[in-house]
Amino acid sequence: MEILETDVLIVGAGPTGLMLAIELGMRGVQIEIIDRAPQPHGQSRGGGISARTCEVLDMRGLYAPMEARALPREGATGHFGGLPLDLDVAAWATRHPGGMAIPQDRVEAVLAERLDEMGVRVRRGAELVALSVQGPEGAAGVATIGDPDGTTTTVAARFVVGADGAHSRVRSLAGIDFPGHPATMSAVSADVELDVVPDTIPRTIGHIAGHTRIAGGYWMMANSLMEPGADAFRVVFGIAGPAVEPERDRAVDPEEVRVALAAVHGPDARLRRVRWATRFGDATRIAATYRRGPVLLAGDAAHIHPPLGGQGLNLGVQDAMNLGWKLAAELTRAAPEGLLASYEAERRPVAESVIRSVRAQRLIMSPTPGTDAVDMRELFARIAALPEANRYLAGMVSGLDIRYPIEGPPPVGSRMPDLDLRTPDHTRVSDLQHDGAALLLDLGVAGDAVPGARHVVATTEDPQFTGRRLLVRPDGYVAWAGPSGSHPRTLDDALATWCAAHTLASGNGRHGDRCPSRGQARVRRASRSPTREPVRSTEFL
Repeated sequence: MEILETDVLIVGAGPTGLMLAIELGMRGVQIEIIDRAPQPHGQSRGGGISARTCEVLDMRGLYAPMEARALPREGATGHFGGLPLDLDVAAWATRHPGGMAIPQDRVEAVLAERLDEMGVRVRRGAELVALSVQGPEGAAGVATIGDPDGTTTTVAARFVVGADGAHSRVRSLAGIDFPGHPATMSAVSADVELDVVPDTIPRTIGHIAGHTRIAGGYWMMANSLMEPGADAFRVVFGIAGPAVEPERDRAVDPEEVRVALAAVHGPDARLRRVRWATRFGDATRIAATYRRGPVLLAGDAAHIHPPLGGQGLNLGVQDAMNLGWKLAAELTRAAPEGLLASYEAERRPVAESVIRSVRAQRLIMSPTPGTDAVDMRELFARIAALPEANRYLAGMVSGLDIRYPIEGPPPVGSRMPDLDLRTPDHTRVSDLQHDGAALLLDLGVAGDAVPGARHVVATTEDPQFTGRRLLVRPDGYVAWAGPSGSHPRTLDDALATWCAAHTLASGNGRHGDRCPSRGQARVRRASRSPTREPVRSTEFL
C-alpha cells in the first residue's frame, strides 16, 4: 500500500478549491487537489463575479486573464431582487463597479492555468471514499481516494479542506451538521442552443430586468453566452406563482426546457439542443462549524443559498482568499494564536448576511400575483432608488461593504481600496499584492520597517488616505491605521495579532514526519508547489 503525504488535501476543483490551491501553493505549501469529475464540467453555472471578487483577483494578477475571456456587457452594475434599477457600486470607490460577466467554466479555466504555471495539477476522476482523523488532538486527516482505474490511494494530510460543494462528501464524513431551511421550490438552469432566436431574447448582456420574463405560467431569465457562430444561451426558469414542491433528484428532460421556452418566448423559440441542465431550489443552509480537527470547509460545502446574483461563486473565492494565508501560517507553526480560528469568525457572518439577503431577494423577485408581496416589491423598488439605500444595497451585493471585526476606527477591518500610488514604479496597491505579502503603507512621511510586512513609502492623491500609515493583510483588509511614520503600541498589537515571520523560499512549510503511516506502507511526498516570487525573507503569511 502506498501512502501519499501532503500538507493540505483539497477536495473539489471548483472556483473555491482552485483559488485556495493558488493561495497555498504560492506560499510553498504542499497540495494535493482532487475532483471526482473526470474533466472540467464546461458549464456556465455562475454567470459573473462581483466588484469585490474582481478586486481580489486583481490582487493576485488574475483579473486581466479573466477579463480577456469575459462576455461584453452593456452597463449593468448588479441588481437586487431583479428590480429594474442600477446599483451605485461606483459610490464604493472601486475600479470594477460593473463586476464581470464571465461564465464559471472560464473562471475555473483561468485559475487552473495559474496552478499549471505553479506546477500543481488537479487529480481528476478521484473521489473521496473515506476520511478519518489520526494522531493526538486531531493532528492529521487520513483520506482514502478512489481513482478511475479502480485502485485506491491513502493520503495523509495535516489538513483536509472540503471545497466539494453543497453535497460535500468531506462535510458528511467529518460529521458536520448542515442545518438550515429546506427548499420550497424547484427551478432549472441550463445551457442551450437555439435554431431560431425570437426578438424577446436579448443577444447582448444588460441588466437582469431586461432578461427576465413571466408568461405562460413560467418565469424565465435568458442571456446570451456570446459564443461566435453559435446561438447559445443560459436559461433559468421555474413555475410562476405559489411555490411548488422541490424535485432536485429528477433529471431535466429537454422537452421540459422546450415547453418552458415556448411558453415564455413563443413558438419561435426553437430549441436545438440542451448542453447541460440541472435543478436547484431555494434551500439555505450553513455548516454547524467550519472546522472539525484537521477538516475545514469553504464555499458551498460551508454554506448554500439560491443562486441569485451569482453570489455563491464570489463567496467561495473570498472564503479561499481569507483561509489560504491563515492556513499556511498554521502549517509553518508561525501563526499567532487564534489566527486560523479567525477564518470562521470572519467568514461565517458574511455567509449569514448573504443568506438573509438572498432570502429577501427571493420574495422580491417573484412575488405571488394578487398578494401583498406585489405591493411590497413596488414599495421596496421606490425605497431602493433613494441614493443612500441604493449605496447600501450596492455594497451588500458586491461585497464591498464587508468589514471584519478588527479593533480600530475606519478603515480598519474594511477592504483597502486599490489606490494609485506615486512611487518610482507609479504603481497601484493591487500591484504590490501579487505575491501575497502584507503591506505596511506609508502614504506620506516614511516610518520604520517592521518584521512580517513589506514596507512601501508612497504618496497618493486620495485625500482620505494622504498622510496615513496602514497595515494591510494579505487578503486586502486593513488591520491597523494611523498617521504616516508613526509606530504606536497599537501597531505592535496588530502585528502580534496578524503577523508572523516566515521565509517563503526556505521551505518552512515542512516539518519532517508529521503525517501518520500504517505498518510498512511505502510513503511518498506530494510534489511541492514552487513559490512564485519570494521577495524578502520575512512575509506576512
